[in-house]
Amino acid sequence: MKRGRQKKAAALAQNNAPIDPEADARLEREAKEEEVSIKETCDKLGVQIYEIAPDGHCLFSAVADQLALLHVLPPNQANYVTVRAAASNFIYTHPDDFLPFLPSAFGEDGVGATSAGLMTPQQFEQYCMTIKDTGAWGGEPEILALSRVYNIPIHVVQGGIPRIVEHNPGPPRPFSKVIRISFHRRMYGLGEHYNSLRPKTTISQMADKIHSAFS
Repeated sequence: MKRGRQKKAAALAQNNAPIDPEADARLEREAKEEEVSIKETCDKLGVQIYEIAPDGHCLFSAVADQLALLHVLPPNQANYVTVRAAASNFIYTHPDDFLPFLPSAFGEDGVGATSAGLMTPQQFEQYCMTIKDTGAWGGEPEILALSRVYNIPIHVVQGGIPRIVEHNPGPPRPFSKVIRISFHRRMYGLGEHYNSLRPKTTISQMADKIHSAFS
């Protein structure tokens, strides 16, 4: 399954590859640098990437995988459908917390906009329904919503600075569980993508030690 996903992603990347050789080389270099940076952080945390399908549901599937791993949700409920519904419902019932951060076609995010308008109630409702019922990509608002829904910090490992972006459900305090996912801006050349980060197995830890000894 994993190899199939990689082939599919690679094929998509090839079809959408830039024509400019210099741009292609730059993207390849940036992807490699990002890969190395994320792996360094993962090694320090003792986790490894568990690849999530690049199908538009990646954020929600990555969080679902973590919720199952942490025994927050039973395996038969830990899927993107459940997690999308949770994020959508929380955002919808807490409009004051999220409206200022959501894009509005009629506000500062619209073409030729001259004012910082917010979504109308109808637009906001449509946004929440889109998150719940379609393959729309999820981002910062949805991560914050999920952290608060499940009352668990969500730590996002990325290639940029800071290496780890922390989303807390409230004031910082000790938590017994933490969701860890990775954010890739150049994954397979397909654009932004999320993966789940699982604890390293004994075999993978031994492999890393062997690799380090000969590198």
